[in-house]
Amino acid sequence: MREVNFLDELLQEAESKEFYQTEAYYDLILLQIKNLQEQIAHNFSEAEKEINLINNWTLSRNSVLNERTQVLERKLEQFIRERQLKTLELPNGILKLHKKPDRIEIEDMELFLQHAPGEVLTIIPEQVKPDLSKIKAFIKRRPVPVGVRIIEGKETFSYKLNGIKEVEDGGQEKIGPEVEQSSQLRAVI
Repeated sequence: MREVNFLDELLQEAESKEFYQTEAYYDLILLQIKNLQEQIAHNFSEAEKEINLINNWTLSRNSVLNERTQVLERKLEQFIRERQLKTLELPNGILKLHKKPDRIEIEDMELFLQHAPGEVLTIIPEQVKPDLSKIKAFIKRRPVPVGVRIIEGKETFSYKLNGIKEVEDGGQEKIGPEVEQSSQLRAVI
């Protein structure tokens, strides 16, 4: 049997310490990765808070601007109604008043199907349903079928703004209607 001498013990002890130091080093790397990932998560969290803050500010600011726009739209509509015109072209856009067509709505489907003439129905195998365009044409010649309600088309106001488009040579070119607005539709984003 070989006897363990002092140098062998020292060598074995040094190898053991090196192994533990190597593990400690790599454990520190894992700790660094964990800290970096926590910083990344914190940055995303802070960015989300800032985005929400900016979005809320934008919504409140734009709601005020939207209200101003609606006031101005009402002034435009009142102006064209006072003039009793259907269309008015102005340098910055076009004002329009037009009546929407009447709509047909089936109030009571069962009652309608019981009394409806065949010419106002579209028959698909195993399915019978009203044909609104045929009903509209039918109503022009005959009385309104039972179970049908006519929704009268309303006169609506709209306007189009003329825009400015950049031309490649640095000049500007006026283009036709770029934005169309209707007092019936409104969205705040």
